[in-house]
Amino acid sequence: MIGKFDGVPVEEDTNILFQQVANFGDYEVLYQKWVWDGITAESIIFDSKDVHKLSDDEVLEEVKSSPLLKLDTQITIKRTDDGYTFVNFNFEN
Repeated sequence: MIGKFDGVPVEEDTNILFQQVANFGDYEVLYQKWVWDGITAESIIFDSKDVHKLSDDEVLEEVKSSPLLKLDTQITIKRTDDGYTFVNFNFEN
């Protein structure tokens, strides 16, 4: 990848199965599907500069409107010091 998502951190022991830069509404995001410790999940990763005016709840509402989310999925959000906002969902063991 070349661009604003070059610096996205990957936690140790995480295996990225697929990733793609995409447009998500008005935002350019990085979509990832990954496995960590036997758990498979997906992430939509925003450049934090793009969503800095939005609260965590507002970011989550944006993502919840996506057809990517499975019914009743757990969803988490984390804003990192690296400048990215991770929204993780569709966790499976």
